Amino acid sequence: MSFLDHLEDLRWHLLRATLAILVGGAIAFWLKSFIFDVIIFGPKRADFYTYSVLCNISEYLGLQESFCFDELPFRIQSRTMAGQFSAHIWTSITAGFIMAFPYVIYQFWAFIAPGLASSEKKNARWFIIVTSFLFFLGVLFGYYVITPLSVNFLGSYTVSKEVFNDFDLSSYIGLVRASVLASGLIFELPVIIYFLTKVGLVTPEFLRQNRKYSLVFILIISALITPPDIASQVIVAIPVLVLYEVSIFISVLVLRKQRKEEKRKNK
Repeated sequence: MSFLDHLEDLRWHLLRATLAILVGGAIAFWLKSFIFDVIIFGPKRADFYTYSVLCNISEYLGLQESFCFDELPFRIQSRTMAGQFSAHIWTSITAGFIMAFPYVIYQFWAFIAPGLASSEKKNARWFIIVTSFLFFLGVLFGYYVITPLSVNFLGSYTVSKEVFNDFDLSSYIGLVRASVLASGLIFELPVIIYFLTKVGLVTPEFLRQNRKYSLVFILIISALITPPDIASQVIVAIPVLVLYEVSIFISVLVLRKQRKEEKRKNK
C-alpha cells in the first residue's frame, strides 16, 4: 500500500472507533439518571462502598475515624446556563469511550496487524483482552480508590469556618473523570513495556537499574492524581509499583522468546 492508502485505511479505522464511542455516548446520554445519580455522585454519598470499608478498617485499627461520617460538607452547583447540559454531553462521551474501549483497541490492532508476522497476528485476541482488562481494572481502581480519597479530602478541607464549599458541577465531574481515565491509562504500563521491549527500546536490565527513579516518578504521578496526603499517595503507588514489577517480568519473557526465535533461525 502507498502512503496515501495507509492514511485512507487509518481514516476508516478512526471513523469506526469514533462511531463506537458515539454509540456508547448515546447509550450513556439516555441513561442519565444512572450515570449521574448512581455513578458520578456515588462518591459524594456517605454510604459509598469505599467509605464503608475504610470506616470499618479505621474502627478496627482504633485509628481516627476520618472516613466515618453522615455526609460530606459540600454542595455541587451549576453556575452557568449551559452547565448541566454541557456536563451531560461530555460525561456521556467519556462514558462512551470507556464502554467502547475494547472496540477502539481492536481498530488500533486491525490497522497495525497487516505489518505483523503471522505468529504475532495470532496474539491479537489476547492483546485485546489483556489491554481491555487492565484498562477496566484501572478505571475501577480510579473510581473506587482515587476518586473517594480525593472527594473526601478536598470536599472536607477548609481554611476557615467562614468559607463553605460550593463546588461547580464541571469541577466535580472533572475530578472524577481525571481520576478514572488517568488510572485506566496508568494500568496499561505492562502493555506499553511489552511493545517497548519488542522494538528494543527497553530491557529488563534497564528497568531494574532505573527502579529507584521509577519509584520517584510513580510517587510524583500519584501525587498529581490524588490529594496531597501521604496515605493516599501510598495507596495509589502500591498497585503501580506492582505493575512495574510485572512489566519487568513481561520484558524478560519477551526477550527470552526473541532469543529462542533467533537461535531457531541460526540453526
